[in-house]
Amino acid sequence: MTDQVVDTGGASGAGVSGAAPARARRGRVTGEDVLLGRERELASLHEDIGRTGLDTLAGQTPPRARVLLVAGRPGSGRTALAETFAAALTERYPDGLLRVRLTDPAGAPVPAGEAARSLLADLGEQTPAGAADDLLTEQLRTALATRRVLLLLDDAHDAEQVDELLPDNPACLLLAVATGPLTGLSDVRPCTLGGLERQAAVRLVERYAGPGRAAADPHAAERLAEECRGQAAALVLAAGWLATRPESTVADLLARLEAHRAAVPRPLPEPATDEAGETREEAAQDTAPPRGKTATDLPVDRLLRFSHDQLPSADQRLLRLLHLAPEGLVDAHTASALAGCSVQHAAGRLEHFVRHGLLRPLPGPREAYEVPGCLVPGLRALARDRDRPAELQLARARMLERTVRLLHSCRATSEPLGSPARQRLAGLPTTLRFPGPEAAAEWLDERLPALLAAARLAVAEGDFDTLARRYVAALVRALVAHRGTEAAAPELYGLHRLVLDVARRRGLHREQAAALLNLADLDARTGRTKEALARYRAALDAARAGRDPHAAGRAMESLAGAHQELGDWARAADWYGRALAHRLVRAEDGEAARLYGKLAAVHAYAGRYGDARRNWGSAIAVHKRRGDVAGQARALSELARVQEYAGRPEEALRTCREAVALAERAGDDRLRAALHVRLADTLDRLGDPASARHHRGLAARLLGPGEAAVLRAGA
Repeated sequence: MTDQVVDTGGASGAGVSGAAPARARRGRVTGEDVLLGRERELASLHEDIGRTGLDTLAGQTPPRARVLLVAGRPGSGRTALAETFAAALTERYPDGLLRVRLTDPAGAPVPAGEAARSLLADLGEQTPAGAADDLLTEQLRTALATRRVLLLLDDAHDAEQVDELLPDNPACLLLAVATGPLTGLSDVRPCTLGGLERQAAVRLVERYAGPGRAAADPHAAERLAEECRGQAAALVLAAGWLATRPESTVADLLARLEAHRAAVPRPLPEPATDEAGETREEAAQDTAPPRGKTATDLPVDRLLRFSHDQLPSADQRLLRLLHLAPEGLVDAHTASALAGCSVQHAAGRLEHFVRHGLLRPLPGPREAYEVPGCLVPGLRALARDRDRPAELQLARARMLERTVRLLHSCRATSEPLGSPARQRLAGLPTTLRFPGPEAAAEWLDERLPALLAAARLAVAEGDFDTLARRYVAALVRALVAHRGTEAAAPELYGLHRLVLDVARRRGLHREQAAALLNLADLDARTGRTKEALARYRAALDAARAGRDPHAAGRAMESLAGAHQELGDWARAADWYGRALAHRLVRAEDGEAARLYGKLAAVHAYAGRYGDARRNWGSAIAVHKRRGDVAGQARALSELARVQEYAGRPEEALRTCREAVALAERAGDDRLRAALHVRLADTLDRLGDPASARHHRGLAARLLGPGEAAVLRAGA
C-alpha cells in the first residue's frame, strides 16, 4: 500500500524541484509513474498547453502566465494527475516546479501571503517578518519575473486566491487543482475528472489488493467499481481491506458493504463553505454529487466508515483521533500522544493503517505519514459521533505536551556538551532524544509547518491557554537555537502574535508587554518604525498595568531608539531621559551609565555638545563610582570625540590620554589601540604628524597592522 500513483486527496505542503530542500519533496510523483485510467485527461492537458491563447489570437503578448486547471472532487486523483503532468514538463521549465496547497486540512483557505512566503522560502528568497499579504505576493511576482517555473497550486479555494499568486511572466505556467471551475480567471478550460472507467477501476483494485484478487471474480470486481463510482480514494480503501484479508473475496467485501450500509447509516461530514455560504461541492457544478443523496451514497465516506468499523476498537479510536494531527502529518510520537499508548505500539498501528489505505507514507529518513485530505472530514465526523468532547480535548492536550518535550529536546541539542540542558536531555527517554544537533535541526525543518499549525490551533481554540503558551515558548526557543533570530524572524513574528492573543484574552499584562516588545523589535528591524513606535507605547502601558519595571524600562528605551532612528532628536532625548530616571530610581547604576551615554549621543547628533559633554561626564562618574575602569575609559573616549566636534581639540587630546591610561589599567588592548588611533587623528589636526605616526605605530603593535587599519577606518 505504498504506491503513490493514485492521489486520495492531494498532497500538502510546498515544494520546488531542483535545488529544493528535502522537506519540499514529500508526496511527489515522478514522471515514470503510470496514472491508471487518466490517459485521456493527461493528453487533454498536453493539448491545452499547446492551445493558442486569446491574447495570442488577438495579436498581443500574454501579460501573465498561462493557467491550466484540473478540476475534481477530493479523492478523484486530481493531484496525482497534476503531478504526473507537471513531471512531464520539467525540461520546459528549467527553474523548477514550485508547489503549495491553498486549503488547510480544516477546509479553510490559506492566506495568499502565507502561500507566497512558503513559495519564496523554497526559492531561497528572504521575506520580511510581519509583511502584509500584498507585499509578499508582490515580492513573489518580482522573484518569478525572471524565472521560468511551473507553479502547482493544489486544492485552490477560488479564482481570487489563484489570481493573487499568478506570475506576471508568460514564460511561467500555473497549474491549479480545484474542486470546480475557477470562475473569474480568463482563458481557463478545466480538465474535469469524474470516476475512473470500469476497466481502470478494476486494475486499480488489482494493484492494491494483490495479483489475482479481481481476476478471480471479474463480475464482482466490476460491481465493486460501480459501488465506489470509480472514485480512486474509495477504491484504494476497498482494496486495502482486501489486501489485509487474503482469505476474503471481492464478493465477500460487497456483501459486507451492503450489510454495513443497511445497519449503520451515517450523516454526511460537514461540508466546507465559501464566503457566500455555498458549499464548495455545490459551487463545483461539473463535479457535484446529485441532489438528495444520503450519506451512504458518498463512496469515500462510506468506505472510510466501513474500514473504520472493521478495525479493533483501540485502532478505531486511534484512527479517529488522527484528524487532530496538524497539517495531516502523523508520526509515531503524534499517534502515541493522541491515543495515550507507547510509541512502539503507535508505530505498528500506523503501518497497519498504511496497508488499509488509510494513510500515506512520506519519503524521508524518519517514518512519517500523511492523512489523505479527502479522509479528514470523514474522520472528523466519526470523532464527533463516537467520542466525547472531553476525550478529544484530552487527546489534543497530550499531543501538545509531547511536542513541548520534543521541542525542549530539540533546543537542548544545540547547547554545549556538559551544559545543564544537555545533562537534562540525557535523563529523557530514548524516544524523546535526538542523535545530535543536525538531526534535531532537520526534524525542526521538516515538521515546522505542522508545528506552526498546531500553535495556531491551540491558541484559536482557547481551551488550554497555559499549555499553548508553554508550547509557543518552546517552539520559539528551538527556532532561535537552530536558526537564529534573524533567519527565524518571519516565524517568530507569527508566534509572538499568538502569545499576544492569549495574553490579551487572559488579561496577562506582563506577557502582553513582552509580546508587544518582541513584535515591535521585529517591526523596527524590518524598517516599519512607525508601527514599532505604536507597539512600544502599547508595551509600556501593559508593563505599567502589570507592574513590570524591567519591561517598562525597555519600552521607554526602545521608544527613544525608534525616535532616534526617525531623526527626531528631541523625542529621543525625552524618552532616554525618562528611561534614565526610571533606572536611577531603582538604583541600577550600570544601566544608568549606559543610558547617560545614549542620551549624550542623541545630544551630539542634535549638535547640543554642551548637553552631550555633561551626560558623558555623568556616565564617567557612575563608572568611577562602580569601579568599572574599562567603562570609564570608553566613556572618556566618547567624551573626547564630542570635544573634538565642539572644536576643542586640546581638551580632546587630554581626555584621550587619560582614557589610554585607564584602558591600560583595565588590560583592554583593543580599546587602547582604538584610543591611540584617535589620538593620532587628533594630533594630525593639531599639526603634529610625528606624534600621530608614533601613536599609529603603537596601535599596530597592539593589534597588528591590518586590524589597526580597520580601527582607523571606523574611527
